[in-house]
Amino acid sequence: MYAINNSWWKGNDQVLLGWKNDEFVLPWIRNERLLRNAYALFLGQVISFLLALSSFFSSSVIDLGVNVPLTHSFFAYLSLVLVFGTIRLGRRQNVRGKKVGESAFVNSWIHVTLQVSWLYYLYLGFVDVQGNYLVIKACQYSTITRVTLLECWTIPWAMILTRMVLGTRYSIRQFFGAALCVGGLASVFLSVAGWGGGEGSKPLLGDTLVMAGTLFVAMSNVGEEFCVKKKDSVEVVAMIGVFGLFVSGCEIYMLELETLTSIKWSPDIVLGFAGHAVATFLIYTLVPFFLKISGATMFNLSLLTSDLWAVVIRIYFFHQKVDWLYYLSFATVAIGLIIYSKDDGGSNIAAFEDQNLNAHYQQLSEGSGGCRN
Repeated sequence: MYAINNSWWKGNDQVLLGWKNDEFVLPWIRNERLLRNAYALFLGQVISFLLALSSFFSSSVIDLGVNVPLTHSFFAYLSLVLVFGTIRLGRRQNVRGKKVGESAFVNSWIHVTLQVSWLYYLYLGFVDVQGNYLVIKACQYSTITRVTLLECWTIPWAMILTRMVLGTRYSIRQFFGAALCVGGLASVFLSVAGWGGGEGSKPLLGDTLVMAGTLFVAMSNVGEEFCVKKKDSVEVVAMIGVFGLFVSGCEIYMLELETLTSIKWSPDIVLGFAGHAVATFLIYTLVPFFLKISGATMFNLSLLTSDLWAVVIRIYFFHQKVDWLYYLSFATVAIGLIIYSKDDGGSNIAAFEDQNLNAHYQQLSEGSGGCRN
């Protein structure tokens, strides 16, 4: 009898699963990178599908005459705080060896020890809220075709920021794969919808909002990539929820309060809000897993298929017919993702941390009384 040798995720040149003394190896999982890339591709499409599902729920609420994108985000951030914030605080209490009672739980919120400066979490929460809001707001002034195509600018923004900030290097194959992904999505929208049929009420304003929104989204993704690869993922998601909740709450008071007070609530509206919150919560839960094994650029490339998944969802719910170009576009994006992932490497995060973030990132001992900046 042979004993199983538990050699999981130890290096690019080692097998993932084998028998003792490497006497037998499963032939289809010889390369750790192959399995990692397959996992990243699969997880990226799960997140992309969830993004399409959240968009479906939010658009269903808009179709009912309720257009409050910040409020949608507010409930999503609230769910993150309730779940991941509780996990983070519970973990802290377990480390200290205390019983988690009501007073201890409240005290933990006041004296919580963070691995990253709260100012940086405030920055992440701010750019995350703005990115989501500006892209949705642009749909009021431009056509869905223009917005969808300009959303692809998230890709070059992410590549520029990861190169400048994290030191990520890209190969010619990765540039080609990224271009193929963007081209596959752009071609189907240009051929099916075209630039005709109107440009929206204020196309220039809409285009500007989309471009600004994609920059904020890329900034959020790159910042989160650094955090989840070097720090506690639970803390990162919880703090994005806390400060996203704070920022969105402030902006709701300034921009959407009057609309909220005039809403005539119905079961369909409540279902739309709940569906969006659940789908978005699952997205924020899965994103750290993806960013740990890949990066922000691969993440945004994977999300290009969300518009195609949205078509699939509408086919299921409304039995709409789909042009064959959508299937061709999906296949083209998938091929581009596979080509890109072949050379998908890590970013030079360690060097970035040593040179640039010492003032902002401090590993704090569990015994300290609060957050130090």
